Amino acid sequence: MHADPHSDRGTTSPARLRQALDSDVICAGRGGRGALATAVREAVRSGRLAPGTRLPSSRRLATDLGLARNTVADAYGDLVAEGWLTARRGSGTLVTDRTVTRPVLVPSAAEPPGEPPHDLLPGNPDLTTFPRTAWLKATRRAMATAPADAFGYGDPRGQPELRAALAENLVRTRGVYTSPEHILICAGVSHGLQILGEVLASRAARNVAVESYGPGRHRDLLAAAGLQTLPLPLDTHGTDPVPPDGTDAVLLTPAHQFPVGTTLQRDRRTAVVDWARRTGGLVLENDYDGEFRFGHQAVGALQALAPDCVVYLGTASHTLAPGLRLAWMVLPATLAEEAAAAKGQIDSCEVSSQLTMAEFITSGAYNRHVRAARRRYRDRRNSLVTALAQHAPKVRVTGTAAGLHTLLSLPPGTEQHVVQSAARQGLRVAGLSRYRHARSQHVMADALVVGYGTPSDTVWPQALSALTRILS
Repeated sequence: MHADPHSDRGTTSPARLRQALDSDVICAGRGGRGALATAVREAVRSGRLAPGTRLPSSRRLATDLGLARNTVADAYGDLVAEGWLTARRGSGTLVTDRTVTRPVLVPSAAEPPGEPPHDLLPGNPDLTTFPRTAWLKATRRAMATAPADAFGYGDPRGQPELRAALAENLVRTRGVYTSPEHILICAGVSHGLQILGEVLASRAARNVAVESYGPGRHRDLLAAAGLQTLPLPLDTHGTDPVPPDGTDAVLLTPAHQFPVGTTLQRDRRTAVVDWARRTGGLVLENDYDGEFRFGHQAVGALQALAPDCVVYLGTASHTLAPGLRLAWMVLPATLAEEAAAAKGQIDSCEVSSQLTMAEFITSGAYNRHVRAARRRYRDRRNSLVTALAQHAPKVRVTGTAAGLHTLLSLPPGTEQHVVQSAARQGLRVAGLSRYRHARSQHVMADALVVGYGTPSDTVWPQALSALTRILS
């Protein structure tokens, strides 16, 4: 049987069609039925194959592309069935004459346009150093040995294995005085403050004294529980923690004040404990980064001075990763049951992470990771101080004894300008003023709060170079 010599009259040549298609997809020896169909769809969608264009016969195209004729015929059949092509007896195979809507590319919400590439905002660790291998080993061991009832609703205080591991570790590393029954697991410090806000409100508390500079979200959580936040006085020695008469509780970061970086002095630690015992008030101690102290003896937890009137809050968000949603509260005996009951109403703690964290602590992997992280962040702090001394000697660096951030002084009236200039040059930094309580009577001098924890080891030198350029 001979082919009709006129069957391809007026048809796009295989060579021209090949130019319209994605040659990388359909080149000889690599393309198949699906690849050819995909290439034709994209050519039609992009306008490279206009509506009404007649395609070569399956035999001709197969010969040109080095494909089996059945492969081309089947691809044509798929495209006809889908409506991309039309097959007409006597007219051949044509691109369907219809309006093709091209997709509109919208920037991903996860990557907003213009997002600065270097993040020096305080509060996050280097997530590239999360100990995946050790965590996976701990997960396997925890899952292999967990009792069946561990996966039930369980105790609202949290998994007993984790509470026992934390009790031992906190006593040894932070000087906390506690036992497992007085520990409550929560999904972050914010979750803990939400629980405490509910407890305080149920006790008819009206207000909580807070540091003049601190995380606004914590103040918002307390306000959401119906509690008024009262800014504490601030002087050259840091926060004066003794609140005015009539205050029901006080929220502090005594080991490493956030964001200023000072440590609560010994006499003031004693004074706030005496206030709590004298008035029946409650001290909420946020020990958010107590594990990261550099070159100095660790500052023990305030809770050890008065376990009966101090709530200790700790977290894995800085030592491991905030995505684990793991934090803990050490509660006075008189508060433990109320807090557990309040948590039962707003619980969001996942069981397997708790079991893994317990194994991670008891195996020693947690403390090994913390020691390695402490060395890494100490080196970053040192490189930051050295670079600023060389390139921006007028910038005073404070709050460097601990943690994942430091405070950099700025000339008066320049804070917002520097923050905006940094953003234009691809650097996210925070001005100190963003953390100020709106009712605070004390206004600190202009400064940047610079976090050196977030960038990876490979990115950190670039971020530091960008920062020194801005400040110099």
